[in-house]
Amino acid sequence: MEKRRLGRTDLSVSKICLGTMTWGQQNTEQEGHEQMDLAFSRGVNFLDTAELYPIPPRPETQGRTEEIIGNWMKARGNRDDVVLASKVVGRTANEWFRGGRPSKLVRAYILDAIDKSLKRLQTDRIDLYQIHFPDRKIAWGGNPTRVGAWPATRDADETPIAETLGVFDDLVKDGKIRHLGLSNESSWGVMQYVADSDRGAGPRPVSVQNAYNLVNRTFEVNLAEVCDREDVGLLAYSPLAQGYLTGKYDHGALPAGARTTLFNRGQRYQTPNAAEALLAYNELARSFGMEPALFANAFVTSRPFMTSNIIGATSIAQLDMALSSAQVDFTEEMLKAVDAIHQRFGNPCP
Repeated sequence: MEKRRLGRTDLSVSKICLGTMTWGQQNTEQEGHEQMDLAFSRGVNFLDTAELYPIPPRPETQGRTEEIIGNWMKARGNRDDVVLASKVVGRTANEWFRGGRPSKLVRAYILDAIDKSLKRLQTDRIDLYQIHFPDRKIAWGGNPTRVGAWPATRDADETPIAETLGVFDDLVKDGKIRHLGLSNESSWGVMQYVADSDRGAGPRPVSVQNAYNLVNRTFEVNLAEVCDREDVGLLAYSPLAQGYLTGKYDHGALPAGARTTLFNRGQRYQTPNAAEALLAYNELARSFGMEPALFANAFVTSRPFMTSNIIGATSIAQLDMALSSAQVDFTEEMLKAVDAIHQRFGNPCP
């Protein structure tokens, strides 16, 4: 599988990254191991996880996904073959991450997070340690389509980005992490990290992990230019829009075992006009003789600004199809048809 350079680093990552957030909730440990075995046999070398996983976040399951990955790497003896990415939570009122206290991006809490992740992962370093979401108040995902979506107030104790960078600088010097990544960030946030880093506050971000799919192309507007000029790679999450771009929810269906059916967490993809847009893309895929999931993943992987597409699956059959998307030739005809639908609906699910 094609490998792409991660930011300005010496790391080369597969253009498909294996997402892991279902392991320990929807998937068992054995199933997680089977998914990793298949993905790595097909040329994937990149795993993405988080201290928060599995999804949905619960105190009873928090950290289980990292444990599953750690057990797999130990059993296979392949740590040096894995580009391993994990994440620390940003500001959250959920108290189970920090032992009964709300979390924010300050030294004590970041150190607590990294040490626990390293223990669960059974490794001495994380290749890409990402800030899962910002410390400051920000519309979820970082790129709202209306100004009114932005919060009007700021937290009095908002942690300065330079202060957070200083902690990450120590983590790099201590060998606990190799590189810093961002997630759910805005153009301003990425540039502030870059600017503070260039002033010597800490490591330069090498990637940003934001949602990107057929019904959310907000990255293309401002963040794409920022990331191109500053060599910050996009790691796209939710290429299938939480399963809505597979067709299984078309016409209001709620199939048994599907994530929205189980957890009722699909609100991001239930906005006005979303159902019509999703159906249009799913029908477009079928008109090209492709399964919607294959088409949607191939679109994301084929974008010229993409470093790696973070796929996810709850079955081996789903994973096989997602991996196969790396071989699809996404043609100019397909792109023009996609853009025609986008012209009608824009980004209904930012």
